[in-house]
Amino acid sequence: MVIQFDPRTGQVKLYTTSGCHLCDDALVLLKQAQLAVELVEIADDDSLYHRYGLRIPVVARVAGGDVTDELNWPFDADLLASWLTLTC
Repeated sequence: MVIQFDPRTGQVKLYTTSGCHLCDDALVLLKQAQLAVELVEIADDDSLYHRYGLRIPVVARVAGGDVTDELNWPFDADLLASWLTLTC
């Protein structure tokens, strides 16, 4: 399944950390959808660690530098596609 995503409308970030197997699973889904993804290492920033430490992996839509929506794990390819469609 290929998700049509217009990079002019924003970007996708994946909040992750080293050794997170669920994050690896989420990244596979994002790559299968052929999305350009910015990986954000939460261990490098205390505020991100406190915000996402118990929720990763988290995918975020970003537009104009602001996070516009987040999708928490668990999700599959169909839920990811629906979420992107709703937030585009």
